[in-house]
Amino acid sequence: MKNAHFPVNFLESLQNEPGFNPTNFVEAHQNIAAPTSIRLNPFKKTGVKLDERVPWCAEGYYLNERPSFTFDPLFHAGAYYVQEASSMFIDTIYRYIKQPEPVKVLDLCAAPGGKSTLLSSVLATNDLLVANEIIKTRVPILADNLTRWGTSNTIVTNNDPKDFERLPGFFDIILVDAPCSGSGMFRKDPDAMTEWSEANVNLCHQRQERILADVYPALKEDGYLIYSTCSYSHQENEDILDWLCTQFNMESIRIPINKEWVVVETQSAAKQAWGYRFYPGQVQGEGLFAACLRKKESAEDPASFKNNNNQKVDKHELELVRNYITEPENFYFFKVSDDWLAINNSHKESLSLISHRLYIKKSGVRIGKVAGRDVIPDHELALSTIINKEAVLQTELEKDQAIQYLRRDNISINTNNKGWSLMTFDGLPLGWAKLLPNRVNNYYPKELRILAAAPQTKIV
Repeated sequence: MKNAHFPVNFLESLQNEPGFNPTNFVEAHQNIAAPTSIRLNPFKKTGVKLDERVPWCAEGYYLNERPSFTFDPLFHAGAYYVQEASSMFIDTIYRYIKQPEPVKVLDLCAAPGGKSTLLSSVLATNDLLVANEIIKTRVPILADNLTRWGTSNTIVTNNDPKDFERLPGFFDIILVDAPCSGSGMFRKDPDAMTEWSEANVNLCHQRQERILADVYPALKEDGYLIYSTCSYSHQENEDILDWLCTQFNMESIRIPINKEWVVVETQSAAKQAWGYRFYPGQVQGEGLFAACLRKKESAEDPASFKNNNNQKVDKHELELVRNYITEPENFYFFKVSDDWLAINNSHKESLSLISHRLYIKKSGVRIGKVAGRDVIPDHELALSTIINKEAVLQTELEKDQAIQYLRRDNISINTNNKGWSLMTFDGLPLGWAKLLPNRVNNYYPKELRILAAAPQTKIV
């Protein structure tokens, strides 16, 4: 990004921001390429070895160069997520405030899913993650990324922040990665420079206040709010913390950090609330602001709901689908139209409550449809961490075969097996195919297939 042309008044607006070093900042944007980083899925281990860790995230790693992730089958299997390194700081915050008892977590502005998959990595089975996206057109990519991650304790919703007042005191932790002016992404996305202005900063500040005020009732007393932006402007960062502490009497939480990270610890002007700034040229990552606060006001009684849904269960169908799940006694099985789904038993009541008060896009794991004596398995089941692999055929693919499969091309396999098969690469499932005597029917979802031409670069 040589000869970066910053917006008018942009650098001047940052002169008094905490920890801002204009020389390092300009140098980073003009002469230092944005680093490439990934976060491994702890539930889908592979033999890939990586060396340079992202210091503030347990599963985060830097890569020496940016490969074509599109043509890495492990990416499609959900073995890792490509995520900007600074944003992985949410891992440090969550691990510090983590509670021993089961928690309900809301990621309010979740698409495309980086922070949701991060939270999913550190949540226990009895914890619940609700990943919400406000913009309808962005919900599918969020659902797809969480499907790849494979966990069963997740619900994806598409609702406005104000809708969550229907769930008073429901969540123990709420993450608001707020829409912002985007100055922290200038190096990664130069087009963001054309959208920056002081007027837009002020507009974003107002939007952030509205979003936070709308979702605040859904946070329980003594619950935690994690707030983040990819902006450097104090109006969207420290000023928001002062507003939260004044408007709602929230308590600021100081997060322990290592000085070697070169993360700038700040305090807001009025309430001395703690915040954490990441600057390119000082950290190996892009721009980020993050903070954590605790709700001290008493909340309404937690949302409750009496479940009167006595869904009639076809015992024959239920027995068929249970065979596809590891430890089925730990799951609640239910139908949506003709599809069978499963979610952890501990989340049955939460699912009932949320389904009656919000719009749900995805819940738990979709297993598939029953047709006669057979189950037509769903793609979600293939990528889930709860699939009973002993109950299904598995076909291991070479790299070229895996790419053909992911393109939804015809593939040739030397096998005497017949029927539905889990197609795997490096032991990780990619999806389903049906093996027939003289051909293979490829059931990889059309909307997910690789369309681009293959490059020649290696992944690692």
